[in-house]
Amino acid sequence: MSEEALRRSGTTRLRKRLRELRNDGSLFLLALPGVIALVLFAYLPMSGLILVFKNYNYNGGIFGSPWAGFDNFDFFFSSMDSAIRATRNTVMLNVLYMLSGTFFSVAIAIGLNELRSKSFIKVTQSVMFFPHFISWIVIGAILFSFLDYEKGIVNRLLEAVGMQPVDWYSHPWLFVIILVLSHIWKSAGYGAIIYYAVLQGIDTSYYEAARIDGASRWQLITKITVPMLIPSIILLTLLGIGGMLKGDLSMIMGVTFLNPLLLPTTDIIDVYVYRTAIRSGEFGFASAITLYQSLFGFVLVLVANKLAGWYDKESKLF
Repeated sequence: MSEEALRRSGTTRLRKRLRELRNDGSLFLLALPGVIALVLFAYLPMSGLILVFKNYNYNGGIFGSPWAGFDNFDFFFSSMDSAIRATRNTVMLNVLYMLSGTFFSVAIAIGLNELRSKSFIKVTQSVMFFPHFISWIVIGAILFSFLDYEKGIVNRLLEAVGMQPVDWYSHPWLFVIILVLSHIWKSAGYGAIIYYAVLQGIDTSYYEAARIDGASRWQLITKITVPMLIPSIILLTLLGIGGMLKGDLSMIMGVTFLNPLLLPTTDIIDVYVYRTAIRSGEFGFASAITLYQSLFGFVLVLVANKLAGWYDKESKLF
């Protein structure tokens, strides 16, 4: 291709870009604050990854502290039992949260979709959405009033029917169930509203045609509603898998009060880092584990995205 042809091709592409900018300028302006926030709070902080390979001290700061190589990773993996336990607990709880949360969110959304009273639906949505804004500290205090060994409501009811009280805060595996139920109560309503919004976009002609063919309400749900929700379920699951190795420290602190007796099942990676690194000022170690969590989550997203592509190419993130 001649130099003149290359110049004309470049000019044509430039004019095309300017035309797109002129036509969609308002859309670019709407996206600009989000892009700026993404750069400021997601990409610029990545420069702090250098802390992973530093022996951080307050005098030197991030860039003036001496290099430590991979010593910060050794701090975590030198105790393999603790590392494996923290990773196992984190993955186990997140899988339970994801499965139970998705199931109840979808079930609630389908239930709302089957209702006909718009005013009742609005009230129900507000009531279900409310727990999402309640702090885990408050939820932990409420749970303690129910589960306290001496004065808890649950133990008083057990004693009233002739049963022995249970020391809930000394049974690690019981708290797996309690944490899952707490997570469902707090997040299922939020997820249900997302799925309910998806259901509102389904073409009603599908249901009308199925009713003409004699489909029952259960068949409408299983043959139309659920299949229409699957792409959204896959998308939200893929987004959730990225944080599979990240736990909710505020949840564990608020609900369990970091009770040592519960650590066999509640000592997730974030709790382990807080107990062993943050309290002692080992910020290099904490940053190294955060990088480990992010890389592990990135790999999980790639694998899950590939599996989703085999099921449905339209459901892939990329």
